[in-house]
Amino acid sequence: MAEAQRIAGMLARHEVRATFFLANERTPNGDHALGAEWADYWRGRVAEGHVFGSHTFDHVYFHGTNVGPGGQVRFVVRPQFGVSAGRTLHWSAADLCAELRRVDDRFRELTGRGLDPFWRAPGGRVPAAAIEAARRCGYAHVGWTPAGFLGDELSSQAHPNERLLAEALARIGDGDILLAHLGIWSRRDPYAPMLDPLIAGLKARGLCFATIDRHPAYRGRPPVHAAAPAGAPGSPSPGASRAEGTR
Repeated sequence: MAEAQRIAGMLARHEVRATFFLANERTPNGDHALGAEWADYWRGRVAEGHVFGSHTFDHVYFHGTNVGPGGQVRFVVRPQFGVSAGRTLHWSAADLCAELRRVDDRFRELTGRGLDPFWRAPGGRVPAAAIEAARRCGYAHVGWTPAGFLGDELSSQAHPNERLLAEALARIGDGDILLAHLGIWSRRDPYAPMLDPLIAGLKARGLCFATIDRHPAYRGRPPVHAAAPAGAPGSPSPGASRAEGTR
């Protein structure tokens, strides 16, 4: 979250709406991204028309599956934050849905608005069974395209900003889903300043930006709160070219 304000300003200047995937991660300020201190920030992004999905409340990584009692698939997970940080847990489908909804509930408390019907697993690695379980409780999983990996979480010594920018401008094309973060603690030189020339350069090529709900693969899904009540299972540009900006 170290670059959150700067990125919000860039998006506003370029009139770009993005898709934010939210987790209650610790910030450099010593607070957490879904703490009360960030309510004004998130309300501001809501007012600007961005789209919001769940990134799991405790930034939970998936480490495979096993079979639990009764033959039910269990997800082997490890939260990065929260009371179970660093522990290996075995989740049911209901546990996964509850974790995704924790973000929805907290975001509604902060902003008065629920999430959109999307989620992204931390690290992007997720079992197919988890994707299906989340779909049943109203959340479509959103990854990113290979060309859209901007590399802002890589070492800045091995992958300097200027090189990452040049590579992104050369390879991103129609329909790509871009991945960036609101700050990476381990990167010495923040990538965020590169978003300004990246957006300008892609627009100069005729590409435009849109939120994930306008991508052909995800268009037309209802909000989560309309898809399924809490606690219950549910169904869940040159020209028109589009580069989907997600964060």
